[in-house]
Amino acid sequence: MIKTYNRTSPGRRNSSVNIRQEVTTTTPEKSLLRPLKKTGGRNHSGMITCRHIGGGHKRMYRVIDFKRTKDGQPASVMTIEYDPNRSCNIALVQYEDGEKRYILAPVGVTVGMKLVSGEKVEPKVGNCMPLASIPLGLEVHNIEMTPGQGGKMVRTAGGTAKLMAREGVHAHVVLPSGETRMVNAKCRATIGQLGNLEHSSTRWGKAGRKRHLGIRPTTRGSAMNPVAHPMGGGEGRRSGGRHPVSRTGKLSKGGKTRRRRKTSSRMILRRRRNVRNGQLVL
Repeated sequence: MIKTYNRTSPGRRNSSVNIRQEVTTTTPEKSLLRPLKKTGGRNHSGMITCRHIGGGHKRMYRVIDFKRTKDGQPASVMTIEYDPNRSCNIALVQYEDGEKRYILAPVGVTVGMKLVSGEKVEPKVGNCMPLASIPLGLEVHNIEMTPGQGGKMVRTAGGTAKLMAREGVHAHVVLPSGETRMVNAKCRATIGQLGNLEHSSTRWGKAGRKRHLGIRPTTRGSAMNPVAHPMGGGEGRRSGGRHPVSRTGKLSKGGKTRRRRKTSSRMILRRRRNVRNGQLVL
């Protein structure tokens, strides 16, 4: 649920907060916490390799079970928690043998529910199954790209993909971007849509809230000097006189940035660039 406040200051005027009604506790499971060191966007030599990163609130990493490999053992949902390291909420589950794990929390999963993973389990929300066992047309998330690797695709708040077809050893999955991809049918996925649907509707309102996230300011290239950026310089508000590029001269709009990975690219049936507002563009 998104909450807006009275306009008591310029920062409050344009900001809103997600009060996270589904979250049941603010205390994480201590055994599943790990230290998370900040890099400031720098590599091992101290050089900045990723700009606009630094500062922010201190965090602890929550160890998430992306593989869901404990087949046939029902797990009870203990809590629904906020995770500062991702946009969706997480759920703490406890198996019958007493082991506790964190999983991504889909819509509809509540405290006390029983979740199971395996090849022959009921296809209901929160259960993890191979794509070969999931009925066609169901919404899934946390999809593996290689069997046993752990979920890699569709892990953000509100994320959902749809299983459309199966052909031989592959399944056809439509991703949130509109891309249609072939995935090995042995790869696992979790049924349902990820929660915290209103995450993208939050308005930050002021620069300080972005700094709390560890995001530093971004300066427009056209506002720099020519020595600092290809788009810099000129008299007045000059547009640049060339196609927009990055600081290193790579095209910012329409340029190809995808790596040539044969193993990944050859599995794409329809690229996301051909989909606009949910409609196929030929």
